[in-house]
Amino acid sequence: MGFHLLFDQFPSIQHRIDIGGVAQVGDAPGYDDKTAVVPTGDWRPLTRDEAEQFRVDETTPPGLVVELVSRILRVSPGADLDARRQAAAALDPVDGRWPREFLACADSPAGCLTTTQDFDNDCRRIGLHIDNFDRLPYSARLRSRRRLCLNFGPGTRYLLVGDLSILEMCQVVGRDQHDYRPNTDDLRRYVSEGNPLRCLRIRLDPGEGYIAPTELLPHDGSTAGAAEWSVAAFWLETPPTN
Repeated sequence: MGFHLLFDQFPSIQHRIDIGGVAQVGDAPGYDDKTAVVPTGDWRPLTRDEAEQFRVDETTPPGLVVELVSRILRVSPGADLDARRQAAAALDPVDGRWPREFLACADSPAGCLTTTQDFDNDCRRIGLHIDNFDRLPYSARLRSRRRLCLNFGPGTRYLLVGDLSILEMCQVVGRDQHDYRPNTDDLRRYVSEGNPLRCLRIRLDPGEGYIAPTELLPHDGSTAGAAEWSVAAFWLETPPTN
């Protein structure tokens, strides 16, 4: 019940997805906690056989599907931050496919191993994490809405996503009670106990993005290796997935 990717043929994702390990940051500066989980950087290309293991099939719950999407951006290459935010707010990111709730934009400089910051904690980075917009308990977590993200450029960004769901991790660490609300601490505890977790890194050039179950899969953004800053725009699916 972990990472499942919707794709057609392997060449459509070949050279776009890498896979590697994770570790906890320890005393690394800039993170909110010594147990924050980040990629180790030992990336290698995803193989055809691995891609097939992650492929969506008829048994995959709809709420666990990760889709890659693309849109034409109505911004000039030299557009500033405000112009990119305005373009994002005006865009229908899925062209009427389903109603959507615009959340926000986040800009990131190049060179960030992970991008999400805790603005209530001196803007420290939180590493791989679990979202909680819908705040559903363990028993109903698969009904959580997925999140849509588009890269509004000008630089390249990456989606970092773990290959296991928080439901599987809660089972391992003993937090699989019916009414328990999974959270990032469960991910950190799972990794701290030495349990296996792999991280995928998916390249998102300007105009590219994803629809992903961010309330179920450990995830974050990254601009490590990018040459320029970039803006990510976020929406939520609505209504919740059944």
